Amino acid sequence: MNAFYTTAADLAAGKKIPAEYDPSAHLIYSSPATLAYNSPGAIGFGVKRAALTIPESVMLLIAPASCGRNSTILSAEEHYRDRMFYLLMNETDLVTSRHLRKITQAVKEIDELCHPKVVILCITCVDALLATDLESICEKTAQETGLILVPSTMYALEREGRKPPMVQVHDTVFSLLKRKPVDPHAVNLLGWFSPIDPESDLFPLLQKAGLTKIRQAAEMKTLDAYQKMGEANFNLILDPEAAYAGEQLYQRLGMPYLEIPRVYAPDRIHHVYQLLAKAVGITIDDDEWYAKGKRKQAELPGGRRIVIGEMCNADPFELAAFLAEQGYVIPEIFSNVISRNLPTIKRLAKLSPETKVYTGISPSMINFQADAHPDLTIGKDAGQWYPNVPCVEWNSEKQPFGYDGFIKLADRIKEVSA
Repeated sequence: MNAFYTTAADLAAGKKIPAEYDPSAHLIYSSPATLAYNSPGAIGFGVKRAALTIPESVMLLIAPASCGRNSTILSAEEHYRDRMFYLLMNETDLVTSRHLRKITQAVKEIDELCHPKVVILCITCVDALLATDLESICEKTAQETGLILVPSTMYALEREGRKPPMVQVHDTVFSLLKRKPVDPHAVNLLGWFSPIDPESDLFPLLQKAGLTKIRQAAEMKTLDAYQKMGEANFNLILDPEAAYAGEQLYQRLGMPYLEIPRVYAPDRIHHVYQLLAKAVGITIDDDEWYAKGKRKQAELPGGRRIVIGEMCNADPFELAAFLAEQGYVIPEIFSNVISRNLPTIKRLAKLSPETKVYTGISPSMINFQADAHPDLTIGKDAGQWYPNVPCVEWNSEKQPFGYDGFIKLADRIKEVSA
């Protein structure tokens, strides 16, 4: 059996996304390129580390030993182990739920040890399957301890549901916000659990337009500073994963939000900024940055063969379509496909209909033949499939955005292509 793929043209023409792109429809192949997928907490910002974006918080993970071991290793690697505590479950706990009666005492012990302002209770798949009422447990424990308790769920089986873990945890992070008197100069940026590159043009352009108080949860060091995010005139959603949290803040606090995508084509960046300006009723003068982006775009050589993966700070299909417009050849993309990708895939199909779209999680990938002969790859997973080809990983925690993001990516592509 050959490794499964669909061409961009077939995906664009089809009415239904093939089941091979749906992780809930088949077994998952654990290749090196899927290590970030197998668990919501595998690397980088999984549920546990993401929830700890709440400042002055610690987490009590209520889990079987296997999940505890996983979290112990990852928390050490990602430098948050001093904020992690564990209440381990055994087989008797699974049958009787007696571990739930130990939670309040565990929280009291944590309080005696480090005096946190917030304790996040995180359950895993087993408690989710047992329908544990975590909200009620948090309310009861808060009454008995006087601490702020926040419920969180690391439920991998819901990865493809309405609220996947990494969507739900965005809502968790902002669940403590309270509405404050609105400051017309304040805006919150929602999208990632690490800050946007401080050199991004997004900041000076918003400031010049009068939005001088720009806040991100990842930069809030205290709970008081975090609560100032309740002053925002509106929230700016920069990544689709944060859209649900934005909607919840609107429903709960009446805090409006706008969504703008991260794109890499300078013309599209300019278009996004002008749409934002029109929606908010401000002027965004990005002419200087736009000119810089167009000059950098003209420097891209084109003609090279680039394979793109999904483990990068970009929508792989949007990036592929832009690079195809620049004259690059895109023989392969490694990525799952969901409905929101289809408009961009249709754009790509007009330029590169034969681009093969593989999904790294398919069991058939055990038979993958690396024969696209790329000149370079973009994305950590693409680099795994072509280990002997120069790779622009482009997945640092410092998030690129706007013209500055494009310029830095273009410089990396030129550097690796030299």
